[in-house]
Amino acid sequence: MKRREVIKNVALMLGGAFSAPTLMAMDNWENATKPNINGIAFSLTETQKRIVAEIAELIIPKTDTPGAKDVGVPAFIEMMLKDCYKTPEHQSFIDGLDSMGKVKFLELNTDERRGVLKLLEQETKKITRKTTPFWRLIKELTLLGYFTSEAGLKSSFEYVQIPGKLELIKLKPNQKAYAY
Repeated sequence: MKRREVIKNVALMLGGAFSAPTLMAMDNWENATKPNINGIAFSLTETQKRIVAEIAELIIPKTDTPGAKDVGVPAFIEMMLKDCYKTPEHQSFIDGLDSMGKVKFLELNTDERRGVLKLLEQETKKITRKTTPFWRLIKELTLLGYFTSEAGLKSSFEYVQIPGKLELIKLKPNQKAYAY
């Protein structure tokens, strides 16, 4: 086997390992337009959209770089859920949003919201079921939406349009990693 083939196969295996949870939850593309929950297409209410936006912003807040809301992560999450996920994940996500509504998440201050999300993360670690829990779904989709957006990518990596030679360097404090 040639070195190029080995590198390609290793890259495919690593990519599959990193994206396996998201890919396992995705539906077949030809089934993506079918009605989902109780024969009704998946959609979020305005309140649920606001909860998703606030949670995404807590996961990736606006600092000197754009936050999740700035790069359109909430709309990305809804689109991904609608187009790519199966009914069990839809139900898990809606149940999670309903639980956020019960604790009046939107009325809490930032520290209380963080506390609720930390508790949710601890509870999610204990769950062993086939469907993806709400917290894992929203966290994965927030990260995926942010780092696949142009602004998110540019704020996290230093883009070199015409790279020089490939060499191993130590990054200085606060230096961005390179993206070619």
